[in-house]
Amino acid sequence: MAKEVFEIDYVLKASPRILYDFVKQPTHLAQWFCDKCESNLDQYNFIWKGYSEKAILIDDIEEQLVAYHWENSDDDEFFEFAIQVNEISEDTILTINDFAEPNEVEDQKMWWDNQIQKLIRVMGG
Repeated sequence: MAKEVFEIDYVLKASPRILYDFVKQPTHLAQWFCDKCESNLDQYNFIWKGYSEKAILIDDIEEQLVAYHWENSDDDEFFEFAIQVNEISEDTILTINDFAEPNEVEDQKMWWDNQIQKLIRVMGG
């Protein structure tokens, strides 16, 4: 069964600069996304409780977009962090695009909700 893309938006009280660092820099990713993160150029190794998964940085627009492709997933699958500022409220909006099996989309969204709550705590918001 093919995975489907889904999108979630989060409103965060952080500057695009700070948020960009938290979705790209290994030391910051290890504070909220995974237990440990190592990188070598565009190769990232995300580690959770001894389990590791490799990803390649496939898109990087400073303060706007960071996208990764899991090494063991289909060529057209990725997960992406898009950063925008609402011109009216001036809130920073983080949009996450990710892929999941159709029957796992809700579980994956709940996982992202939990991770974003961690992100908010470590950013001090």
